[in-house]
Amino acid sequence: MAAILAFFLSNPTVIAIGAAIIAALGFGFQQRLAGAKAERNKQAAKEAAAGTEAQAIDDAVAGRAPNDNRERLGKWSKS
Repeated sequence: MAAILAFFLSNPTVIAIGAAIIAALGFGFQQRLAGAKAERNKQAAKEAAAGTEAQAIDDAVAGRAPNDNRERLGKWSKS
């Protein structure tokens, strides 16, 4: 067993193949993290846009009297 292990660890081809496998796994892991970060950034941009739209709606609603808002929301919720 020790002789087989010594052979693999002293063979430059086996070491190169092992290094290539480790490098490929490392690159794949890095790409996965980069994709997750890009998805989080895209989701944050969508949430920011939705927040801006919600604020515009709130501002528009705030321009009317509260009773008028209740009446309109009552009609909307029954639809």
